Amino acid sequence: MNLTKILAISGKPGLYHLETQTRSGFLATSLADDKRISVGIRNNVSLLSEIAIYTDTEEIPLSVVFENMKKLEEGKEARISPKSDGATLEEYFAQVLPAYDRDRVYASDIKKVIQWYNLLLKKGFLEEETTTTETTPAEV
Repeated sequence: MNLTKILAISGKPGLYHLETQTRSGFLATSLADDKRISVGIRNNVSLLSEIAIYTDTEEIPLSVVFENMKKLEEGKEARISPKSDGATLEEYFAQVLPAYDRDRVYASDIKKVIQWYNLLLKKGFLEEETTTTETTPAEV
Protein backbone atom coordinates (compact mmCIF):
# COMPACT_ATOMS: atom_id res chain seq x y z
CA MET A 1 0.00 0.00 0.00
CA ASN A 2 1.61 3.19 -1.20
CA LEU A 3 -0.10 6.43 -0.28
CA THR A 4 2.88 8.74 -0.85
CA LYS A 5 1.49 10.29 -4.05
CA ILE A 6 -2.18 10.40 -3.03
CA LEU A 7 -3.44 13.87 -2.14
CA ALA A 8 -6.42 15.39 -0.39
CA ILE A 9 -6.87 18.98 -1.57
CA SER A 10 -8.81 21.40 0.62
CA GLY A 11 -11.91 22.70 -1.12
CA LYS A 12 -11.93 19.93 -3.74
CA PRO A 13 -13.86 16.68 -3.32
CA GLY A 14 -12.23 13.27 -3.55
CA LEU A 15 -8.61 12.25 -3.81
CA TYR A 16 -5.94 13.05 -6.35
CA HIS A 17 -2.79 11.35 -7.64
CA LEU A 18 0.27 13.60 -7.82
CA GLU A 19 1.58 13.60 -11.40
CA THR A 20 4.34 16.19 -11.65
CA GLN A 21 5.60 19.41 -10.13
CA THR A 22 5.38 22.72 -11.99
CA ARG A 23 6.78 26.18 -11.32
CA SER A 24 3.55 27.38 -9.76
CA GLY A 25 2.51 24.16 -8.00
CA PHE A 26 1.81 20.74 -9.46
CA LEU A 27 -0.45 18.67 -11.69
CA ALA A 28 -2.74 16.06 -10.18
CA THR A 29 -5.26 13.58 -11.56
CA SER A 30 -8.61 12.98 -9.87
CA LEU A 31 -9.10 9.37 -8.79
CA ALA A 32 -12.86 9.77 -9.22
CA ASP A 33 -13.05 10.92 -12.85
CA ASP A 34 -9.42 10.90 -14.12
CA LYS A 35 -9.47 14.64 -14.88
CA ARG A 36 -6.17 16.48 -14.56
CA ILE A 37 -6.05 19.70 -12.58
CA SER A 38 -3.40 22.27 -11.84
CA VAL A 39 -2.97 22.98 -8.14
CA GLY A 40 -1.26 26.15 -6.96
CA ILE A 41 1.14 26.29 -4.06
CA ARG A 42 -1.39 28.35 -2.08
CA ASN A 43 -3.83 25.43 -1.88
CA ASN A 44 -3.93 23.43 1.35
CA VAL A 45 -2.81 19.94 0.31
CA SER A 46 -2.34 16.86 2.50
CA LEU A 47 -0.54 13.66 1.57
CA LEU A 48 -2.49 10.63 2.75
CA SER A 49 0.79 9.09 3.93
CA GLU A 50 1.08 11.96 6.44
CA ILE A 51 -2.46 11.77 7.86
CA ALA A 52 -3.07 9.93 11.13
CA ILE A 53 -6.07 9.11 13.30
CA TYR A 54 -6.06 9.97 17.00
CA THR A 55 -6.33 7.12 19.49
CA ASP A 56 -6.37 7.21 23.28
CA THR A 57 -2.60 6.69 23.40
CA GLU A 58 -1.05 7.66 20.05
CA GLU A 59 -1.70 8.63 16.44
CA ILE A 60 -2.20 5.75 14.00
CA PRO A 61 -1.23 6.33 10.34
CA LEU A 62 -4.08 6.23 7.85
CA SER A 63 -2.41 3.32 6.04
CA VAL A 64 -2.81 1.18 9.17
CA VAL A 65 -6.48 2.18 9.44
CA PHE A 66 -6.99 1.19 5.78
CA GLU A 67 -5.27 -2.16 6.44
CA ASN A 68 -7.60 -2.77 9.40
CA MET A 69 -10.61 -1.90 7.24
CA LYS A 70 -9.42 -4.22 4.48
CA LYS A 71 -9.02 -7.10 6.95
CA LEU A 72 -12.43 -6.42 8.51
CA GLU A 73 -14.11 -6.23 5.10
CA GLU A 74 -12.09 -9.16 3.67
CA GLY A 75 -10.79 -7.01 0.81
CA LYS A 76 -14.20 -5.66 -0.19
CA GLU A 77 -15.78 -2.21 0.04
CA ALA A 78 -16.97 -0.98 3.43
CA ARG A 79 -20.22 -2.63 4.45
CA ILE A 80 -21.76 0.63 5.60
CA SER A 81 -22.44 3.73 3.58
CA PRO A 82 -20.47 6.90 4.33
CA LYS A 83 -23.88 8.60 4.41
CA SER A 84 -24.98 6.60 7.46
CA ASP A 85 -25.89 8.43 10.65
CA GLY A 86 -23.18 9.40 13.14
CA ALA A 87 -23.92 6.61 15.64
CA THR A 88 -23.66 3.93 12.92
CA LEU A 89 -20.40 5.41 11.63
CA GLU A 90 -18.90 5.51 15.13
CA GLU A 91 -19.99 1.93 15.85
CA TYR A 92 -18.38 0.74 12.61
CA PHE A 93 -15.16 2.69 13.23
CA ALA A 94 -14.90 1.17 16.72
CA GLN A 95 -14.61 -2.22 14.98
CA VAL A 96 -11.90 -0.88 12.68
CA LEU A 97 -9.90 0.97 15.34
CA PRO A 98 -11.22 0.14 18.84
CA ALA A 99 -9.07 2.70 20.70
CA TYR A 100 -9.83 5.70 18.48
CA ASP A 101 -10.31 8.96 20.41
CA ARG A 102 -14.05 9.60 20.38
CA ASP A 103 -13.53 13.23 21.47
CA ARG A 104 -11.21 14.19 18.59
CA VAL A 105 -12.39 11.93 15.73
CA TYR A 106 -15.73 13.15 14.47
CA ALA A 107 -18.39 11.39 12.39
CA SER A 108 -17.40 13.62 9.46
CA ASP A 109 -13.81 12.29 9.72
CA ILE A 110 -15.05 8.70 9.73
CA LYS A 111 -17.26 9.43 6.73
CA LYS A 112 -14.26 10.75 4.82
CA VAL A 113 -12.08 7.74 5.77
CA ILE A 114 -14.77 5.35 4.51
CA GLN A 115 -15.14 7.29 1.24
CA TRP A 116 -11.37 7.33 0.74
CA TYR A 117 -11.06 3.62 1.55
CA ASN A 118 -13.73 2.68 -1.02
CA LEU A 119 -12.17 4.90 -3.72
CA LEU A 120 -8.61 3.69 -3.09
CA LEU A 121 -9.76 0.06 -3.02
CA LYS A 122 -11.61 0.47 -6.33
CA LYS A 123 -8.55 2.09 -7.96
CA GLY A 124 -6.14 -0.60 -6.66
CA PHE A 125 -4.08 1.63 -4.35
CA LEU A 126 -4.66 -0.64 -1.33
CA GLU A 127 -3.02 -3.69 -2.88
CA GLU A 128 -0.09 -5.21 -1.05
CA GLU A 129 3.24 -4.14 -2.45
CA THR A 130 5.37 -6.99 -3.65
CA THR A 131 9.04 -6.57 -3.07
CA THR A 132 11.16 -8.11 -5.73
CA THR A 133 14.84 -8.59 -5.27
CA GLU A 134 16.94 -8.46 -8.35
CA THR A 135 19.69 -11.00 -8.50
CA THR A 136 22.87 -10.03 -10.20
CA PRO A 137 25.29 -12.58 -11.50
CA ALA A 138 28.20 -13.06 -9.18
CA GLU A 139 31.44 -11.69 -10.50
CA VAL A 140 34.07 -14.31 -11.17
